[in-house]
Amino acid sequence: MLNRVQGIVLRSMDYGEGNKIITLYTRELGKVGVMARGAKKVKSRLGAVTQLFTNGDYVFFRQGQQLASLNSGEIIEPHHKLREDLYKSAYASYLVEMVDRMLGEEDRSLFLFDQLEAGLLAIEQDKDMQIVAHVFELKMLALAGYTPILDRCASCERTDELSAFSVSLGGAACINCRRQDHYAAPVADSTLRLMRLLQQVDLRRIGNVNVKDSTKAQLKHSMRLYMDAHVGIKWKARSFLDQMDKYDL
Repeated sequence: MLNRVQGIVLRSMDYGEGNKIITLYTRELGKVGVMARGAKKVKSRLGAVTQLFTNGDYVFFRQGQQLASLNSGEIIEPHHKLREDLYKSAYASYLVEMVDRMLGEEDRSLFLFDQLEAGLLAIEQDKDMQIVAHVFELKMLALAGYTPILDRCASCERTDELSAFSVSLGGAACINCRRQDHYAAPVADSTLRLMRLLQQVDLRRIGNVNVKDSTKAQLKHSMRLYMDAHVGIKWKARSFLDQMDKYDL
């Protein structure tokens, strides 16, 4: 069957002497693996459309459970800047890695496709990359059924004196209930307010934000704890970001 889709390249790897296998996240079919024959060759018409982060229109043939074969592609957004800048590339890689590793074959969400498309564009447009990544983490957590409770204590449901973020309780914890979790991360009220805001943000409408370093540090720590506990994946892109921060690359 011939398929025409809009897709974003999540992963691209060499196969054999001249071919590539790419993983697309598509609006129409969800996540799909596609063989691009001859894409590694210098003059291949498929070379550009199979590069990581590329957003394009793709035509591929698939029969039964066999790997699809790419016929043609037309670029909508090449995202050159995401591949040319080390930090942008790392953050963009984290976004596509989340989609690639948290979704099964042909898991489909139009909303998630729009958020991924907008998230990559926001990184390219110099929006705060850490904030974009946290918004996308929250979208992925919601899709997986692990939305953290942020507007009240996740244990007793009181809405005042929230002072920690607890993985085991499932979100914000008040000054009393935080004692139930010795590993709860202390957070300021401003951090919880920011997390609530980011939970509601549509990446298609995200603007420039100015967040204090201390708030971003608390946010990063809390999101790390929650992602690691509920998703449990060792992220390659996130590890690379940590290495860059460590050596100030």
